[in-house]
Amino acid sequence: MVSAVFHSPLEAHAALPPAAKAVARPAAAAAPVALQPMPRVPRDFRAVWLRVLPPALGFALLVLVWELVALKSTTGFPSPLATWQQALTVFSDPFYSKGPNDQGVGWNVLSSLQRVALGFGLAAAVGIPAGFAIGRFEFLSRMFNPLISLLRPVSPLAWLPIGLLVFKGANPAAIWTIFICSIWPMIINTAVGVQRVPSDYMNVARVLNLSEWKIFTRILFPAVLPYMLTGVRLAVGTAWLVIVAAEMLTGGVGIGFWVWDEWNNLNVANIIIAIFVIGIVGLVLEFALVKIATAFTFEEVKQ
Repeated sequence: MVSAVFHSPLEAHAALPPAAKAVARPAAAAAPVALQPMPRVPRDFRAVWLRVLPPALGFALLVLVWELVALKSTTGFPSPLATWQQALTVFSDPFYSKGPNDQGVGWNVLSSLQRVALGFGLAAAVGIPAGFAIGRFEFLSRMFNPLISLLRPVSPLAWLPIGLLVFKGANPAAIWTIFICSIWPMIINTAVGVQRVPSDYMNVARVLNLSEWKIFTRILFPAVLPYMLTGVRLAVGTAWLVIVAAEMLTGGVGIGFWVWDEWNNLNVANIIIAIFVIGIVGLVLEFALVKIATAFTFEEVKQ
């Protein structure tokens, strides 16, 4: 019996009878495989829980401790529920006005923010240029650094009597206190930013014979901007802390005065509400400035 010699698998398949071809047909050709849907990727709930659960537990712990203090108190310390009910009453009409010493919490917050804006604006107008000058010129740095080191640790309220003596009024004295306490972070951070500009940049500026204005606008300002915004963020936090204490001593309309007035009326629930209002407003200011600083901060991309 002579066996046939085939030079390829196709020739061998062609030589088969029809019945054998059906048997030898590949399974994939006989029955095409149906496409299976892609498996669904489960959501990463762990990241969500890590962002939501810890803050929720922190607030729950605060409320629990608060409730325990209220239960053990013999002086009528308000419970969380009583404070919440009082807050609904306070915020039902936050902008009422019944005289200079009886206004809603909304007017008090706006008055405090107005004083902070004035004092902080003056501090920024003076402190940022001073920081650039102190960081840019070594003579000014040696002259003013000891003075800044001496005055910066002074308590904010220590400046208030000076303002009352000089300006003869509670409102300008409070603005002066905000100014003198907000200026130091801006001066220090701006000066540090100028001093950390790479020396190669300044050498190139000398080679190109750039003017001081072009050095400032083309080199210093873009490089120092993140440091400057950090100083601004620290300064506005300091200003918001100072205004509350200053208004407690000077009186008038403001969230600090509102706290002190409610204490004189023995309305502890309103004091607790004011504490939360102060914290929320400070948090909003901090969040806004962090977003601004992040938008203007550029990181070097590593190759």
